Amino acid sequence: MKIAVIGFSGSGKSTLARKLGELTGAPVLHLDTVQFLPGWEIRPEEEKQAMVQDFLDANSAWVVDGNYRKLSFDRRLEEADQIWILLFNRFTRFSRVLRRYRKNRGQSRPDMARGCPEKVDAEFARWVLWDCCTPEKAERFRDVVRRYPEKSHLLENQRQVNAALQLFEERRL
Repeated sequence: MKIAVIGFSGSGKSTLARKLGELTGAPVLHLDTVQFLPGWEIRPEEEKQAMVQDFLDANSAWVVDGNYRKLSFDRRLEEADQIWILLFNRFTRFSRVLRRYRKNRGQSRPDMARGCPEKVDAEFARWVLWDCCTPEKAERFRDVVRRYPEKSHLLENQRQVNAALQLFEERRL
């Protein structure tokens, strides 16, 4: 089973990817761990691309969490058996980001590169509340559903995620 988890920042992509990894036994790649080096420095593009390509090539099953269009995005969508797209509203996402910050303040969470402690600053708040969820970006995610309708799950709230996970578990039994 190959699963791509994409969507707006703060919507729970990493949490969902971990859960899907547990349910399937597939290795999980969080693209934030590929994107960043310690201290929030961005890894060189060629190195990031090679890391993702190597992961995809080395695993017959996987869960990949993250958007990053330059990191084998089309390949991930094409090869995925399922695509989970999380498009939660901005207020839910921001409250989750704040909860995540309180829980992980001063430390790096498991789905983030080492040496990148959890932070919420004005720039990130703006990203979560406005910049990551423009109508154009939402339309790109909806386009994924149009391109891959048979394997896409467009989820806009936690209730829908829970129902989709329950159905996923029942079908795997």
